[in-house]
Amino acid sequence: MQRFSISSFLLYLTSSLPFSFLYMLSNFAYFVLYHIIGYRRKVVRQNLANSFPEKTPEERKVIERKFFRFLPDLMVEALKMRTITRDQMLKRMDFVNPEVITDFLGQGRPVVILTAHYGNWEWGIYRLGIMTEKPVLIIYKPLTNKKFDRIFNEVRSRFGALMVPMKQTLRQVMKHRDQPHLSVFVADQAPPYQGSDYVVEFLNQPTLVFTGAGRIAQKLDAPMVYCHIDRVRRGYYSCRFTILTDRPNDFTVHELADQYNQFTEEIIRNKPELWLWSHNRWKRKPKDHPEANLR
Repeated sequence: MQRFSISSFLLYLTSSLPFSFLYMLSNFAYFVLYHIIGYRRKVVRQNLANSFPEKTPEERKVIERKFFRFLPDLMVEALKMRTITRDQMLKRMDFVNPEVITDFLGQGRPVVILTAHYGNWEWGIYRLGIMTEKPVLIIYKPLTNKKFDRIFNEVRSRFGALMVPMKQTLRQVMKHRDQPHLSVFVADQAPPYQGSDYVVEFLNQPTLVFTGAGRIAQKLDAPMVYCHIDRVRRGYYSCRFTILTDRPNDFTVHELADQYNQFTEEIIRNKPELWLWSHNRWKRKPKDHPEANLR
């Protein structure tokens, strides 16, 4: 308990620093992570080489440097979530067309929102708790460290969001099925073999993908809406909502997964440095999955 309290207190102190100082820390962290430690540089280079074989090594190097320059900004912005105010969040994360969501909620319909580890997804889902008074369910993968998992969930739920561990998704979503609400998925994670049997061609690589968001959308007959978070400038982002479908039961679960992954890939290709390249997305090889269904 004492270690948890100290960690929480240190997080609060760091988060209380002004953005200008936090970005100074980010500048220093970039130098250490990239030039001294070489944090996950091998993973990033391999991911970029596999994803963009058509690009020259020099072009991929530019993306690599831009990504590593963005990564520490993402880290300090995550720390800032502990103390950032409602007004600051409204100023720094702009929802370009929130009516896409509010219109569905006004019709009494739940909405499945999908995003990716792109831009500042943490701020994006954080901001959803401010947009509506309807329940906002954030589906997340719990951290191995239970104490830090508790700290981060307290931070993420400051503006009213409900944190839902992935294994409890169906149960918690069905509790809210008779009222308009948001179910939010960061759906580009690497599923365990028992978590999916569907493989798509994503960024030039056979990729095992989650299909749970589509299944939830079908059970609720809920529109599937993509939240595209773009970086406007340092510390400022915008989110544009795009309806993938408002009739999920007209498609198979695999077709719904295709729509999400194709849209995500298009976004990544347009501005690749904002995706989380340090994540070992392809650590589980589809060829090793005994029941994988390749599209």
